[in-house]
Amino acid sequence: MGAATVRLDPAFAVGPVRPRIFGSFVEHMGRCVYTGIYEPGHPEADELGFREDVARFVRELGVTVVRYPGGNFVSNYKWEDGVGPKADRPTQLDLAWRSVETNQVGTDDFMDWARGVGVEPMMAVNLGTRGVQEAIDLLLYCNAETGTSWPDRRAKNGHVEPHDVRVWCLGNEMDGPWQMGHKTAEEYARVAEETARAMRRVDDTLELVACGSSNRGMPTFGTWERVVLERCFDLVDHISAHAYYEPVDGDVDSFLASGEDMHRFIESVVATADHVAAVKGSDKRIMVSFDEWNVWFQGRFHGESSLAIREAPELIEDVYDVTDAVVVGSLLITLLQHTDRVSMACQAQLVNVIAPIATKPGGASWKQTIFHPFALTAQHARGTVLRPAVACDTVETKAFGPVDQLVVTATHDPETGDLAVFVVNRSRTETAELTLDVAAAVGGDPTAYTLVEHLQVHDDDTSATNTEAQPDRVVPRAGDAAVDGTHGTTLTATLPATSWHCIRLTEGTVQ
Repeated sequence: MGAATVRLDPAFAVGPVRPRIFGSFVEHMGRCVYTGIYEPGHPEADELGFREDVARFVRELGVTVVRYPGGNFVSNYKWEDGVGPKADRPTQLDLAWRSVETNQVGTDDFMDWARGVGVEPMMAVNLGTRGVQEAIDLLLYCNAETGTSWPDRRAKNGHVEPHDVRVWCLGNEMDGPWQMGHKTAEEYARVAEETARAMRRVDDTLELVACGSSNRGMPTFGTWERVVLERCFDLVDHISAHAYYEPVDGDVDSFLASGEDMHRFIESVVATADHVAAVKGSDKRIMVSFDEWNVWFQGRFHGESSLAIREAPELIEDVYDVTDAVVVGSLLITLLQHTDRVSMACQAQLVNVIAPIATKPGGASWKQTIFHPFALTAQHARGTVLRPAVACDTVETKAFGPVDQLVVTATHDPETGDLAVFVVNRSRTETAELTLDVAAAVGGDPTAYTLVEHLQVHDDDTSATNTEAQPDRVVPRAGDAAVDGTHGTTLTATLPATSWHCIRLTEGTVQ
C-alpha cells in the first residue's frame, strides 16, 4: 500500500473550467444515429422520431456540445441529401463505413435534436470530396437570415429562424489515407485557408477548427500542424487532435497510463502552434480542440474494406469494463489539466458506437461503465481548474516508463465555495492511502470545509461490465473519505487499485 499527499491552493490555477470540454460526437456510423438517437416507432420515440430514453441519458451525461455529422462520414457527404421532406431524400452509399445511408436524419433534424437535449451543435464540412462552395452553402443554410436562396430553402423546410451554429470544423482527419479525399498537408492547408476565408466573409465571429493530426503516431505528425497553421493561422481559432486508447498486446499498465500519451500529444501540438505564432510575431494563441477521444479496441476492427454493405449495421459496439471506465476518467482529468490550451473535447461517440450509452433496437437503453466518470466530472467540475501538488509512488509502464500512481486534478468554484477533486489510482495492484491537504485553499481556517461526498468507480472484478440484463452492475459507490473531526483542512481516503474517484467538499456546514 502506497502513501500519497495532494495539496491544493487556489493561487495555483491552470485556467477556467471550459464547458465545451464535456463534448460528444454523433456520426452517421453504425447505430449511432439510426436506432441510437433516432428510431421512429420506438415506444419512447418523440414526434420527430428521436428516442426520449436516450435523450434523458444524454442530459444526465452532461454533454455540452456535439460534433456532427462526422468523422470519416463527412468526407463523402452531400448535406443537401439530408434536408427537405423525408420522402424525397435519396438513399446513398456512404463510402467511409460502407453503409446504406437513408438520409432520414440530416442537418435540420440534428439541430432539432440538439435543441431538445440542450447541447450546442458543432458542425463539420466536407473538404474531402467537396470544397469551398459546398461549405459556404451549408453555412448560409444554417446561419443566414432569409432573403436569399439557401436560408429561404431552410425556411421552406420548416426552420425560419437561423440555427446559428458557432463552431465549424474544416473537414475531418484529412491526413489519413483512409479518408475520402485524403490530402497532403500542403493540399489541405490550401483548401482550409480558402474555405476559412470565405466562411469569415459570411460571418467573422465564427469559431473555426483546422484539422490536426488524426493521431500522434502519424508519420506527418508535427509537420502537418506546422504546415496547416502557417497558412491558416490568422483564419482559425483551434486545431484538432484525435486519439483512441486500448491495451496494446495486453499491456494494461500502459493502458491505465494513457493520459500520459494524451498529455504529450497536447503539449506537442501547443508547442508547434506557438512556434508558428513566434515566427509570425503574433500574440495569438491557437487552442486545441480534442474533438475525438475515447477507449476503442481497434485491434478488434478489421478495417473499412472488410465491412459488408448494410443499413445501420452493428459497428464497433465495444462493451466497456471497470478498467475502461478508470481510463476514461483519467483522460478527462488530463483534459482538465490542460484547460489553459484545450478549448473543447468530444468523446467519440455518443450512442452504441464506442459509446457511453447503449441501446437495443425497439427496446432498452443503458449506461456503459464509462458513462459514470464522464457524468460526474461534467456535473461537478466548476469554476477554476487548480494545479495540485502531488507526491505519490510510481508505476512502471512499458510505453511511458515510470508514471505517478495517482493522476489528480481539482476545481474550485469561488461563487459557491465548492471544491471537487478527481483522482485515479492507475496501479493494478496497489492501494493508495491519500492525504488531501486543503489548508491553503481555506487560508488555514479549520472550520471552512466540510466533506459532501466521496464517490468511486471501482470493482474487485475489473472486467465487470453493464449489460441490458444488468445495467447497474457497475455504478458509482460511496468511498471512505473522511476529514479531521466535523471540519478540517486534511482529508484522508483509501483509493483501491484501478479506481476513479470524485471527492467533493464545500465551505461551511452541509445543510
